[in-house]
Amino acid sequence: MKRGFYTIMSAQFFSSLADNALFVAAVELLRTDGSPEWQRAALVPMFALFYVVLAPFVGAFADALPKGKVMFVSNAIKVVGCLMMLFGSHPLIAYAVVGLGAAAYSPAKYGILTELLPASQLVRANGWIEGLTIASIILGVLLGGQLVGTNLSGLLLAIDLPAIDTGVDTAAEAAIAALILVYALAAWFNTRIPHTGVEMRPMPRNPLALLPDFWSCNSRLWRDKLGQISLSTTTLFWGAGGNLKFIVLAWAAVALEYNTTQASALTGVVAIGTAVGAVVASLRMRLDMATKVIPLGIGMGLLLILMVFIDNIWVAIPFLILLGGLGGFLVVPMNALLQHRGHNLMGAGRSIAVQNFNEQACILGLGAFYSLSLKLGLSVFGAIIAFGLAVAGMMWLIRRWHCHNCTSHAEELEHLLHIARQDTHH
Repeated sequence: MKRGFYTIMSAQFFSSLADNALFVAAVELLRTDGSPEWQRAALVPMFALFYVVLAPFVGAFADALPKGKVMFVSNAIKVVGCLMMLFGSHPLIAYAVVGLGAAAYSPAKYGILTELLPASQLVRANGWIEGLTIASIILGVLLGGQLVGTNLSGLLLAIDLPAIDTGVDTAAEAAIAALILVYALAAWFNTRIPHTGVEMRPMPRNPLALLPDFWSCNSRLWRDKLGQISLSTTTLFWGAGGNLKFIVLAWAAVALEYNTTQASALTGVVAIGTAVGAVVASLRMRLDMATKVIPLGIGMGLLLILMVFIDNIWVAIPFLILLGGLGGFLVVPMNALLQHRGHNLMGAGRSIAVQNFNEQACILGLGAFYSLSLKLGLSVFGAIIAFGLAVAGMMWLIRRWHCHNCTSHAEELEHLLHIARQDTHH
């Protein structure tokens, strides 16, 4: 691998680490401010907001400037969001600004790999990115939990700058201030990313000109008989998974009487299960077998409902590993099938943009559904049951949709599966 690759990986790791730690700190900030439970749940959809709104534009923005500069600007936006949290802006608004930085960051981190590396190294490079992303999720939520815990927060709050009143008075504020330094470290790595020499493609004078092509690609993938099933399944998985990190925090607080520091460790347990499931799926599943995993999605929704009956940590840990494992085993073959269909229909870059839009829209929608359930008076357990039923019900509908395709469009589906089998053997 080229030297610049490891610089990119370092920048990606620290930026993602800070994102996940900041989520825990923001939850704790809202908790200590006495904000209602539904506002804490709303952090997840607020982070996804700009991913959805800016989906047609961020790819073109990433191509208009050197990718390292785009990643630097994105981290700077995240720092602005942190400063807004520290200096009085509502945490939900400030966290949406951090999401704006993340939305701009995403296409740059993937796009630069194709500019820097030959095609023969892209699978290995993507493996590095996904592995580091999972590691940053696990370590990030653990770091966030420790930063708001009594030991580390006590040390941070004891730091006194002469003649400067920082206004940092609580554990959550101290954690956010510390995470600005992690974002700064990621930004420093961004400045070390080499210029790849690829010619920049300027943004169109009227950005709205990008909309017709984006919606055309989106429609094309939804009309494809395999694309629509793989896209709906991965969209629902990420929609549920994106909200699961808060649901686990909320459930642990009620069922196990855990504080934020203790509960954050359980979020990491789900990520470990997802990683194990993903590895097993990559060894056992083929592209043309991907649709066989759809029933696992129904199982995930029903397992979520069983969470409300668990009040013992030694039952909770294997249960959460199993929940994450089902998700990992489900998403890997479906994601591969989606990338395969997207590549054949419109090319990888546009396909990823469409996929990101739909996944983040689902995170936004399911997050709004969960936080609204709480706002309307449901308990945490009641909201989890409603969320689990919604996920299981939608996955059942996807399964019915695929069964309908198998009977009504059998020849077309068999042709598409034949192409997938050929690509698998090649």
